[in-house]
Amino acid sequence: MSDLFPEVIETDRLRLAAATPEAVHPLDVYEVCSKPEMDEVTTYMPWSRHETPKVTKDFLDDCASKWNDAESAQFAVFPREGEDSAGELAGFGGLHTDWDRRAGTLGFWLRPRYWGRGYSGERAEALVALAFDVLDLEIVEVKHAVENENSKRAIEKYMAVLGGDRDGRDRNSLPVRDDVVDQFVYSVSREEWLETTGGEYDAEFYWDASDVI
Repeated sequence: MSDLFPEVIETDRLRLAAATPEAVHPLDVYEVCSKPEMDEVTTYMPWSRHETPKVTKDFLDDCASKWNDAESAQFAVFPREGEDSAGELAGFGGLHTDWDRRAGTLGFWLRPRYWGRGYSGERAEALVALAFDVLDLEIVEVKHAVENENSKRAIEKYMAVLGGDRDGRDRNSLPVRDDVVDQFVYSVSREEWLETTGGEYDAEFYWDASDVI
């Protein structure tokens, strides 16, 4: 694996582990991603629930390939000890990199039982800190389908905390099922992040998973 990205990120309530076949067993991920509840999760996503274990393996192989090529750091998300359902796979979140632009793009999804806990914002704060403080990027972006009210509320909330804002509307930019929909686009610059947060964050980065206490 490329050592550019940390293998584990820990926040107050979450543990993010590199989404590779070595770190996350494909059958465990398939068990989650094949459940009927995933139809609700993927309503506004360009993918659907996994129909076979091979779909899951291909997904994890793609995550590993992009990790090794420094194109994307994709993490499996687990609630930490003290949280309800601690240690269970709650979802996935990542930071996709565009080195030419020195930009990162956030992505995230959670199983419905974990909605409403503020995990989206906690994960975003950690990955934005990774982008600016570790990877030396200059801007972080995030998008959501215009009709996705849950994502809208979560993103607007954490972008305000991080110093970012909505930039506008990206027309016909997201394929969903048999349609193409518009997305709202948000961004935060390193300068805005520093001005708003002082560069402080509650996250620990580990490049060797064995170092996690």
